[in-house]
Amino acid sequence: MTAHKIKIGIPGAAGRMGRMLIREIDAAPDLELVAASDRAGTDAIGQDSGLLAGTGSNSIIIGDDPAALAAADVIIDFTSPAASVAHAGIASSSNTALVVGTTGLTDEDEASLRAAADGIALVYCANTSVGVTLLGKLVEQVAAQLVDGWDIEILEAHHHHKVDAPSGTALALGEAAARGRGVKLDDVADMVRKGQTGARRTGDIGFAVLRGGDVTGEHSVIFYGDSERVEISHRATDRAIFARGALRAARFASGAKTGFYNMEDVLAG
Repeated sequence: MTAHKIKIGIPGAAGRMGRMLIREIDAAPDLELVAASDRAGTDAIGQDSGLLAGTGSNSIIIGDDPAALAAADVIIDFTSPAASVAHAGIASSSNTALVVGTTGLTDEDEASLRAAADGIALVYCANTSVGVTLLGKLVEQVAAQLVDGWDIEILEAHHHHKVDAPSGTALALGEAAARGRGVKLDDVADMVRKGQTGARRTGDIGFAVLRGGDVTGEHSVIFYGDSERVEISHRATDRAIFARGALRAARFASGAKTGFYNMEDVLAG
């Protein structure tokens, strides 16, 4: 008797994450790619998604109609904020679970995802790496202990193609630090320093951004005290870690009840 495979749909199939996801799905015995889409007008439309990803022909042709993704049990979305919101609508109307790893979403975008989660299982996470998820927990715990006399700075680096800053992961780490201190990140975040800034404001959480080369992703949360420093870091060297984490989230979502989840829920589940 053949075991049931979880059917996966990939929007943005021609992108770097889309191709990586297709390669990881091809290697997973419990998963099956059933739909692949991309933006209308791109050179990828009409191509075999397996050939484009480098795994060999899989007969799943990349189309420009995202409605085809409804054939999947789970859609995995690493596209753009506007596209992710649109895909959430498709997932909701077809009762298809959804994993969203897109960054740069506004509060309004996230509200749209939460609304979609009223009818489906939806996992939203700025970073699907297991290591980064654990990093966030550590940051929250350390921030709760290192309060008086300690300054928090978050440094992130990514490749020169990344279009949003600070990264979604850096912001999530900032949220974790703020939770640890019992404050709201919006009230303490320091995103821009230029010119005569004055002394650092007590309690602020600072952000610094680097962009260059082919850096997959590096994040450090630094706690500065008098005469000592605590630094917690994560460095990704291969985009495959995000794809594997997303597939873990898809497995979770395929069997989860209706609701809005994050990677912590995935690891706990």
